[in-house]
Amino acid sequence: MKIDGAIGFDPSGIAACARRLEEAGYDGAWCAETGRDPFIPLAVAADATDRMELATGIAVAFARSPMTLAMSANDLQQLSRGRFILGLGSQIKPHITKRYSMPWSHPAPRMRELILAIRAIWKTWETGTPLDFRGDFYTHTLMTPFFDPGPNPYGNPKIMLGAVGTHMAEVAGEVGDGLLVHPFTTARYLREVSIPALERGAAKTGKTRRDLVVALPGFVVTGSTEEEMSASARAARSQLAFYASTPAYRPVLELHGWGELQAELHARSRRGEWDTMGELIDDQVLQTFAVVAPLDRAPEAVLERWGGLVDRFSFYAALPAPAMASVIAAFKRTP
Repeated sequence: MKIDGAIGFDPSGIAACARRLEEAGYDGAWCAETGRDPFIPLAVAADATDRMELATGIAVAFARSPMTLAMSANDLQQLSRGRFILGLGSQIKPHITKRYSMPWSHPAPRMRELILAIRAIWKTWETGTPLDFRGDFYTHTLMTPFFDPGPNPYGNPKIMLGAVGTHMAEVAGEVGDGLLVHPFTTARYLREVSIPALERGAAKTGKTRRDLVVALPGFVVTGSTEEEMSASARAARSQLAFYASTPAYRPVLELHGWGELQAELHARSRRGEWDTMGELIDDQVLQTFAVVAPLDRAPEAVLERWGGLVDRFSFYAALPAPAMASVIAAFKRTP
């Protein structure tokens, strides 16, 4: 199992953060699209590191066109000397239509076509084949020499796709190189729902689970003292409650018989009662979604929960800097 970290967007600290993660022994670093663009920090990190893989986790696909995504990913693959992973996600309709003012329809078929369009664009740059992609959502038929960067000396980046529902997980298996598991998941949901969907998609193009990478930013409640453990638990309960209030994530709860919890949390979110929502995440729910273990046992506990299910793991809440190197080293030592 590879262990990944996260790069934020502190303009004065991106390079130092990236170097610190690589020196601590992380295998990769992900940059999320929240209040900042996810590509720019990775360009800085690419110059500051030599070994670590760099990935968007995630970039909002439907906020961009296949051409802009193909260009950004191609540039980062070259800047990182072949270490870039394009991690994509769909987001949800209100964000796409109201925040980005972009079209929304049939998310899984649209995502499938978007990834195929990106690959068609890369093929044109790589081989000189005329660009002629015509789909239901995207059309790309123009590529003149002035706008063609030519073959990437490091090859094309891998594309990984974020998914919660089965339709998007199937798309990840069919046209992607792997699945970015949403942190609001459980080992049971991954084993019984997400992985089988990924495998169904893979089978459409002659692939198997072994051909794909599954990455998870997982919740871990940890700390070196009782106070740190309590603070970590409070933060995890709050974030889990936020995710659980979203109707799109209800199937995860329903698998465990907790569908009504989603309804109550959604009602509280509509009333703006964000500060009280974490109270509804009891110990059973917390321990189902999060690995709960002291810092010195965290690597062992993570591997007990997720070993054999995921190929890459990252801590949803970043580890404290002083503990990073020792915890990553413990992962490497654990069979």
